[in-house]
Amino acid sequence: MQFHEVRYDSAQPVDSYGPGFFRIAGEVIEGPVLVTAETATGWGGLEDIAALTALKGQIDVLFLGMGAEIAHPPAPLREALEEAGIGIEMMGSAQACRTYNVLIAEGRRIALAALPV
Repeated sequence: MQFHEVRYDSAQPVDSYGPGFFRIAGEVIEGPVLVTAETATGWGGLEDIAALTALKGQIDVLFLGMGAEIAHPPAPLREALEEAGIGIEMMGSAQACRTYNVLIAEGRRIALAALPV
């Protein structure tokens, strides 16, 4: 079996996560996180709709990590993202982090908003 090193160039990969935190490109962020190829920052959670809609025109899809289990986002959040033209994929935060890393390595226009596990 051959192994290939994944290169992220200047993108912000999710290195790890655990109870209450995420490690993004070597930096630990406590609580919910919002990550794009360029930045990683704390996020206000599901009520912080403005931070997500501000990504309009910068991303095509937002991976929404809902914590330990998949859940539906609040209707106002879903509606605001649809109105902004941002696709949304809900999943558990662990799955969202892994999917984000794969697609960011491909140079896709995506972001990750995740609640801690």
